[in-house]
Amino acid sequence: MAEPRRGGAERRTRYARDPLGLRRALSDRLLPGLVAAMALLAALALAGSRGAEALRHRWEAGAAAAVTVQLPPEQASRMDQALAVLRAMPEVRTAEAVSAERMRALLRPWLGSALDDGLTALPLPAVIELRLVNAEIDPAPLATRLAEAVPGAELEAHGIWVARLAALAGSVQGVALAVLGLVAGVAVAVVAVATRAGIASRREAIEIFHDLGATQRDIAGRFARRIGLLAAGGALAGAALAVPALAALSSLAAPFAGGQAVGWASLPWLDLALLPPVAGLIGWATAQFSVRRWLRRLP
Repeated sequence: MAEPRRGGAERRTRYARDPLGLRRALSDRLLPGLVAAMALLAALALAGSRGAEALRHRWEAGAAAAVTVQLPPEQASRMDQALAVLRAMPEVRTAEAVSAERMRALLRPWLGSALDDGLTALPLPAVIELRLVNAEIDPAPLATRLAEAVPGAELEAHGIWVARLAALAGSVQGVALAVLGLVAGVAVAVVAVATRAGIASRREAIEIFHDLGATQRDIAGRFARRIGLLAAGGALAGAALAVPALAALSSLAAPFAGGQAVGWASLPWLDLALLPPVAGLIGWATAQFSVRRWLRRLP
């Protein structure tokens, strides 16, 4: 007879811990799975926003005041003359020749193995990289003076393209933030639906519990804790799934970062770490609001 008594004690303990039967009413699979998917989307949106912002700053800081001068291969011997003319201009801060090795390094992320398969034999133009005193200087007069001193030299400013790329990066960042807001809204809706489903399945138990003197704070708190834990757990799984996806995407974005490999340390670890507590808070607050609103309708 000891075994039945032990089973009865275990049931009473479970009832004391979960008098509303929320473990059965609120599935520990469906809601966390949905939250995990939304957390994955949120992580991708956050990473996209951060990456677009970083690229915009990189382009603006690195190329806005940069100008390149190209000399045709047959004029490469006049490199020293072009450098002397450019360095004598007060608008030019620095003028440095770009080596052939660096030219190949810059082209390799875009051309890949084709660069080593035969393009190395092709003559490359001689390139000079300039840094102007500030990005507001009009490069047209510089190009005229340079062409007069070194015929065939062409000066190309990147300001217009940098402005267009910065606008594109800003648009991508705006879309990523809009997606993040949409994901948050869907998360609130999913949690609200799950809470209402839990209330509907345990309606009689809730009403009895309420009639016995349980306050709105007690009942709503039990729902909120359960749903908050489920949401946080689902977000943790989604953040873990986002790590390899973000690592793969960062390698694809390497050409836009100057061909530099993006390491694990550059991933948005802080954003990923914040996803579970934020999801748990959204679940807790949504459940609190939904349950209290329903309880106010009880007599």
